[in-house]
Amino acid sequence: MKRIVVVAAGLSVPSSTRLLADLLGGAVERSVEARGAEVEVEVVELRPLAHALADHLLTGFPSGDLATAIDHVHRADGLVVVTPVFAASYSGLFKTFFDVLDQDALDGKPVLVAATAGTARHSLVLEHALRPLFSYLHAVVVPTGVFAATEDFGGTDGALEKRVERATGELAALVAGGGSTSTADVDPAPRPARRATVTPFEQLLREAGGDSVR
Repeated sequence: MKRIVVVAAGLSVPSSTRLLADLLGGAVERSVEARGAEVEVEVVELRPLAHALADHLLTGFPSGDLATAIDHVHRADGLVVVTPVFAASYSGLFKTFFDVLDQDALDGKPVLVAATAGTARHSLVLEHALRPLFSYLHAVVVPTGVFAATEDFGGTDGALEKRVERATGELAALVAGGGSTSTADVDPAPRPARRATVTPFEQLLREAGGDSVR
């Protein structure tokens, strides 16, 4: 049995973040099953855990539902993480949850990153905020992230659904192919970089007929 945990950091009820989380959870479930593996999908919604997260930051100990949510993440074979965009980045609630996990909790764990916002102008949050965060936590981030603006929901062109299917297919391939994949399997030791031959700028100017550097 493969375990997928979907972490949703939406703050409103109903929430577009939870809506995207449910779309991704359903798609990854179908994709893992299509690869011949049994799968269980668990949704961890962070909004009800906000007070417990604040207490955990102060005491260092999780309690109740928060302890259960952390345990689900630790035991998961793969994660789907979805955050609303605040100030061009992930929300504070989202970051706090991953701050309180054990340091090695996500080592080698496949992760699909996703985000929601009012407009498509925030789509780069996947690359400049979410992907670096989970790379730092030693997770294996699938190549395709999923961003959904308000206008993407209910769209007739099927663009969001295509991104969802592609991203969840990548996650399912990692999960159904043997569970958590170590970073060494995906990111081999770097080879020594070749020393580039650089022509001095002054020489380039002389060859072009220039006589000064400005």
